[in-house]
Amino acid sequence: MIFRMPRLVLQQPGELCTNAESVPEHLLLRPEDDSELQSVLDWFRDYPVGSLYTEAIRNAIDYVLDGGRTGRFDLLAQDVHPGERASVGAKLEYEVLRVFELPKIRPLDTIISGAPVDIKATVGDNWTIPSEAHCQLCICTQIQLGKNRHRSWLVRTHRSWLYRGKGNNDGKRGLAVDAREKWSVPLYDWQELPVNPLRYLTDEQASLVLAKKPGQVKRLVMMFRFLEGMIIPRNVILTVGAGNDDPMRRARQARDAAAKEGLTLLCGDWVESRDQAAARNITLGPGEWIAVREDSPTESNFQ
Repeated sequence: MIFRMPRLVLQQPGELCTNAESVPEHLLLRPEDDSELQSVLDWFRDYPVGSLYTEAIRNAIDYVLDGGRTGRFDLLAQDVHPGERASVGAKLEYEVLRVFELPKIRPLDTIISGAPVDIKATVGDNWTIPSEAHCQLCICTQIQLGKNRHRSWLVRTHRSWLYRGKGNNDGKRGLAVDAREKWSVPLYDWQELPVNPLRYLTDEQASLVLAKKPGQVKRLVMMFRFLEGMIIPRNVILTVGAGNDDPMRRARQARDAAAKEGLTLLCGDWVESRDQAAARNITLGPGEWIAVREDSPTESNFQ
């Protein structure tokens, strides 16, 4: 006989929350009636939230992969432990505080417009809400690595809207899907998460570029040749030179070798390169590189 768990029936706005043991008795409110939630939403309206979250997530992933030491570039690769993937959320908290210039303040992660706010992220389908964040405002971010995208909601994680049961040892519980769908507010819709350019290499190309031999300069030239016309962030250079001295210096040295193959290496750190890139309708930021040919199109195929 198969036993099925009954679908969780949530209390509705207007009813009393069941979390009377840790916070004062209070009503469940719809987002539009929650003054603190609305104040936090107003604060975010001054920012390009989606693009700033993209930057924060990208930095968190790069931190976990630690490509400059490990040579890894794909969070879904077999050599990345599931626990490491899960740790992206912990790092993301600090990256979000940094990009929005928010303070780290207890009892949760920060305070926005006078309201305590917790910052949560998942690379799966749900978030674990700790007991101290029950009935508090939470930013819940979902990162879909397979689809290279992310989105975030602002929601008051009432205990009444969390899955029942004992939860984890620290009191963490998951947010009910119905609560997310009915009583949360999107901070931004799906945003594209930039793909590490090394993921565009074939397995054979990647094995050549990331091998221990030949030296960094030759392998960097190979990479630029394989990824011609693609913007290459600084972190990619560090990954190709993992475990070696000064990969950025080797990238600068690679310009002469690349030129012999008809490739011009441009770097966003140099005014002349930025001007040459701009003439091709390409925008290079600090630390970004691109390999182009004189007869190549006037804009990058991989921006």
